[in-house]
Amino acid sequence: MKLPLIAALALFAVSPLLQAADGGEAVARAAVQKLITSNKIDAFEKSPVPGYYQAVVGSQLLYVSEDGRYVLQGTLYDADAKLDLTAKRLARVNIAKLDAYPASKRITFAPTSKPKYKVTVFTDIDCGYCRKMHSHIEEYNARGIQVDYLFFPRSGPGTPSFTKAVSVWCAKDQKQAFTAAKAGANPEPKQCDNPVAEEFQLGISVGVDGTPSVFAADGSKIGGYLTPDQLQAQLERVAAEKPGA
Repeated sequence: MKLPLIAALALFAVSPLLQAADGGEAVARAAVQKLITSNKIDAFEKSPVPGYYQAVVGSQLLYVSEDGRYVLQGTLYDADAKLDLTAKRLARVNIAKLDAYPASKRITFAPTSKPKYKVTVFTDIDCGYCRKMHSHIEEYNARGIQVDYLFFPRSGPGTPSFTKAVSVWCAKDQKQAFTAAKAGANPEPKQCDNPVAEEFQLGISVGVDGTPSVFAADGSKIGGYLTPDQLQAQLERVAAEKPGA
């Protein structure tokens, strides 16, 4: 989800009142904060581009000139290395959030042996591609891929999809109820303490804008619906990009 004040624009000219002859971090930070008054800056640091800082705001990355005049929202690529530097930086933000989320609040489908890969998937009970993805769960597991599901009812709290997610979580056998719901069955209505609203907010904070949303163990978002071949290929690519791999 885009920040309200920057959703429609890629470039801003900031008031000269915020500028200084020599610029600097304080000036650049003030320029960003002026544009995102309803949000906090999660991280602020030098960017790979000389003369610019970068600011992490929620699930987005902004680039601001040292003099505070220009703020850019978009994707920064290293053409020589063929790397999406914006995605790489945001992956570091995402992994901190995802790693902090407890296993006890996930619905996990794991291989019988030690998994080779793990993915976090934000899912909606009523999403067609989410259902299609779950239909491959046995093959994902057979390839050594563990799938940790978190709920992201796209329609939001208080809707039928949200209620179904709560009912699945509260079922005596969560995995059985989850798989049945993915096959189109309406789960038996149940209520209990549940993490569905929490997971919905977590999804927003890591940039989920549709379901399924698949995150690799390094925090990078590697796709939506992926066949077993596609998912394995993406995970192999991520593993190969690790330092020292």
